[in-house]
Amino acid sequence: MAAVEMKKDSKIYVAGHRGLLGSAVKRHLEKDGHTNLLLRTSAELDLSEQAATFAFLEREKPDFAFLCAAKVGGIKANADALGEFLYKNLQIQNNVIEGARRSGVKKLLFVGSSCIYPKETPVPIRESQLLSGPLEATNEGYALAKIAGIRMCQFYRRQYGCDFISAIPSNLYGISDNYDLTTAHMLPALIRKVHEAKAKSDPVVEVWGTGKPRREFLLSDDCADALVFLMHNYSEESPVNVGSGVDATILELLDSVTKVLEVKARIKMDSSKPDGVMRKLVDVSRLSAMGWKPKYTLEQGIAIAYEDFRKRFP
Repeated sequence: MAAVEMKKDSKIYVAGHRGLLGSAVKRHLEKDGHTNLLLRTSAELDLSEQAATFAFLEREKPDFAFLCAAKVGGIKANADALGEFLYKNLQIQNNVIEGARRSGVKKLLFVGSSCIYPKETPVPIRESQLLSGPLEATNEGYALAKIAGIRMCQFYRRQYGCDFISAIPSNLYGISDNYDLTTAHMLPALIRKVHEAKAKSDPVVEVWGTGKPRREFLLSDDCADALVFLMHNYSEESPVNVGSGVDATILELLDSVTKVLEVKARIKMDSSKPDGVMRKLVDVSRLSAMGWKPKYTLEQGIAIAYEDFRKRFP
């Protein structure tokens, strides 16, 4: 299937435009000169409501859609609400994907997550390893929903000829991130913990688990750049990994955060808390072969995220 051209005046729907990734996609499209963005807040349009979502898409008839909207959270939030994460995300993506089909959207990009890969799988993780083993139990609800979304795009392509594609980003962080310690992902949580420790005479930063798991992180603006690149250049059934191609231990990540924030802190490990998957690094060779690579290093990205954090939480 040939790629459909996304022009400067094409009507582009960004679902979840106020979230971490959706807001980055919006910034990127605006910077590129796209002038016809279709945006709705969750208060204006509840994507879990089927009738409202179908009516909105039928009325507005966008040409392109970035499906970034989702219920998201860190390891604790996921583990505490497995059913809710499964149900809510299935509702959102089912309604948008089916609504896009009904309203004639030319091309849709569904955003998955690297947590959809099996818990025990060789790294770097290739796209072909999807559904090759059991999932990590702590976020299985969210992962199952995302797997269903990818399959839905694949099956709609086969049955209806829809140009619906999927991307699988690694762990994201950046502007507009969530810093609530009960629901935040790991890197923004570390940024907040180090920031709060900075004001203390004896700064201590507590880290869940052993600090040994390795994680890959990608700045949300880099991910947005990759998604727009894929929307322009990719039209195949297989999902595409999006990542930096580099990982680090939790303690190494913490070291990067303390360097950027200029803090010397003692580390307190809470080994009673779970580590999660010990290593998660996606294989980005397919995306790299297409000609895309990230623009920002980890420490450059942390500096961008921290500047945003300071603006929002002075």
